[in-house]
Amino acid sequence: MCSISFINLISISLSCFLLSLYFLLNNMIYFIEWEVVSLNSMSIVMTFLFDWMSLLFMSFVLMIASLVIFYSKEYMSADENINRFIMLVLMFVLSMMLLIISPNLISILLGWDGLGLVSYCLVIYFQNIKSYNAGMLTALSNRIGDVALLLAIAWMLNYGSWNYIFYLEVMQNEFEMLMIGSLVMLAAMTKSAQIPFSSWLPAAMAAPTPVSALVHSSTLVTAGVYLLIRFNIILSTSWLGQLLLLLSGLTMFMAGLGANFEFDLKKIIALSTLSQLGLMMSILSMGFYKLAMFHLLTHALFKALLFMCAGAIIHNMNNSQDIRLMGGLSIHMPLTSTCFNVSNLALCGMPFLAGFYSKDMILEIVMISNINMFSFFLYFFSTGLTVSYSFRLVYYSMVGDLNCGSLNMLNDESWIMLRGMMGLLIMSIIGGSMLNWLIFPIPYMICLPLYMKLLTLFVCIFGGLFGYLISMTNLYSLNKSLLNYNFSVFLGSMWFMPYISTYGMIFYPLNYGQLVVKSFDQGWSEYFGGQHLYYKLMNYSKTLFLMHNNNLKIYLMLFVFWILILFNFLLFL
Repeated sequence: MCSISFINLISISLSCFLLSLYFLLNNMIYFIEWEVVSLNSMSIVMTFLFDWMSLLFMSFVLMIASLVIFYSKEYMSADENINRFIMLVLMFVLSMMLLIISPNLISILLGWDGLGLVSYCLVIYFQNIKSYNAGMLTALSNRIGDVALLLAIAWMLNYGSWNYIFYLEVMQNEFEMLMIGSLVMLAAMTKSAQIPFSSWLPAAMAAPTPVSALVHSSTLVTAGVYLLIRFNIILSTSWLGQLLLLLSGLTMFMAGLGANFEFDLKKIIALSTLSQLGLMMSILSMGFYKLAMFHLLTHALFKALLFMCAGAIIHNMNNSQDIRLMGGLSIHMPLTSTCFNVSNLALCGMPFLAGFYSKDMILEIVMISNINMFSFFLYFFSTGLTVSYSFRLVYYSMVGDLNCGSLNMLNDESWIMLRGMMGLLIMSIIGGSMLNWLIFPIPYMICLPLYMKLLTLFVCIFGGLFGYLISMTNLYSLNKSLLNYNFSVFLGSMWFMPYISTYGMIFYPLNYGQLVVKSFDQGWSEYFGGQHLYYKLMNYSKTLFLMHNNNLKIYLMLFVFWILILFNFLLFL
């Protein structure tokens, strides 16, 4: 099953890639209408949109999916139901395809809901309490987005069809289109885990690592960004773009800070995904949709690789994810460490790796744009934080002394997992430059003074040094994050967002419900309803029982009353 899926997906991926090159070079767009049902005057039409964006994104999703399935062959080898797992992954990829190629809100909703449901099934794959909680948080957060999409479909009734692509430019100043745009933005923010819906992404790390590599790095979370890339006209012409810029900038900042205080390997990588999503969203809200697409694709490559390396490390550490128990892994697992470090450097924006081209261009465009100081600070400070937590991760896991328990076999994983990683390693090195030459065939003029040109580099170097030095406990031999413990807890728990979106949402409704049950259901309604009725009836039946008791006094008294009544009748009639 694994091998068949791998070969099929990789071949479809290659063909999509070649097609996207053809479409890109010839500047072509294919809009296909397939009439599914035609009854008298009514026809149900399925529409597909093939342009370089959808084909390129599809080829990347399929390539990462194929390598993840190949990787799972060994990673999930101890699992009895591996075929069910592969089936779920394939269903996920199918939903993603449907979402990518449809210019129609109804078919987008089908793909979108498919993603939500399958991702729920994948998150609860290891069936324990933590997985169930994470799954419910994921599913219910995404439900908000599904409802927003349904409402957007209802608002589309103002126009002639569901194909939003026809109306975006013509109707961009209309109130209805603004309403649809804001609902779609809400949906995209839930899927891409922007503030205030951020807490589900780190929680979803309860899923198996191959799922994290595919779902929570490259495909599911970027579905929201992709949808907004399609709706980018509305963002740039209204206040929605400014709101999105603020929220995504704060998301980027929050995730960067949180990752510097986290000790769970997969959660650190999840928070770094969140930070990069914030970057994509914020550059998109400024109107540069091609740059957002570019960063989305390069980020998918190195983040999937980073998750795969994390999976290999966790596998070797006897399923322990705590980075404080690692250390010196570069000696024991050289090839895995190489992949890990390359993807980490690509994430930081190391020159000439995949992440550098997109990240550097985004930051230079930000510098050249008309943007306020606060957003400028968020962009650059978050970039520094990204490098900081990456180097902190390297310090804790790759260098230093070995801190793991005894009886632990440390070696590189077998060839199946490493082959899957090597495919992505090559792409993480050459992917950025390749996409750069393809997506931007004409060189853009970015004219900046020297100190601004070098600002990105300085921020990265300073962030890296800061992250490395802050982790070294032997520097002044004290743990710096324990000095201000409350501050560390606040930053490390993503500004209390997981608590707000779980306890915060259910605390008052549950309390109110308990109050209603206690005072109404089991209180007044019992007193005036069931219990009261029972009490009265019981009293009446006691009285009747007394009267039916064969007692001479009662009978004699009744006889006397009867005589008196008869006497009255005789007297007054």
